[in-house]
Amino acid sequence: MQIEPIAYFHSPFATKFGVPKQSGLVENLEGTIEFVPQYRNADALRGIEAFDYLWLVWEFSANSHAAVSPVVRPPLLGGNTRMGVFATRSPFRPNRIGLSSVRLSHVEYNAPNGPLIHVLGADLMDGTPIYDIKPYVVYADSHPDARSGFVDTHAIQRLQVDIPQPFATRFTSAQLQALRGVLSLDPRPHYHNDPNKLYGMSYAGRDVRFKVSADGVLTVVDVE
Repeated sequence: MQIEPIAYFHSPFATKFGVPKQSGLVENLEGTIEFVPQYRNADALRGIEAFDYLWLVWEFSANSHAAVSPVVRPPLLGGNTRMGVFATRSPFRPNRIGLSSVRLSHVEYNAPNGPLIHVLGADLMDGTPIYDIKPYVVYADSHPDARSGFVDTHAIQRLQVDIPQPFATRFTSAQLQALRGVLSLDPRPHYHNDPNKLYGMSYAGRDVRFKVSADGVLTVVDVE
């Protein structure tokens, strides 16, 4: 089977650094789905606004090398414990296919390249190819009592985030709120813990630079 993108994703992240590791972790993070010309047809979206959530099937397009190992090291486990690739959400897979549940915000039918689907909470970088969109259906897709493996015993840790006012004013209110959520997830590689190291993250067309203190406070030190 040969598949081609039906759309591309637009998000504040020009690179994969800083992108949330799962959908829904930053609920107010805005993104837009723009269809390729062949699928810019409002009829293809008829009825979609009756659903609150959508499944996106997409490609880990930023991974340039092939996955050759049957095991990976999930960041949630500190990057030292090996787990089977099919027991994780690792982006380094035999086929670079991603699956994300996102909240449908609204559909913009009259945009120049519309219809555009606006969503919230996605974990995709800008330019990500999308291969399919399916509605999220509660009776089939929701299993609230299901076990979640190592995720059940390793809670996501969030950092305290300090964005000084001169840097905060560089963003809209919505961008700033989402940025705080993104930074609280600690974008650093899991093996980094140097309080003196300066990190840079591309977000909303700006380079956000930050440090993380030994007591877990992330401070933005520059925005260019």
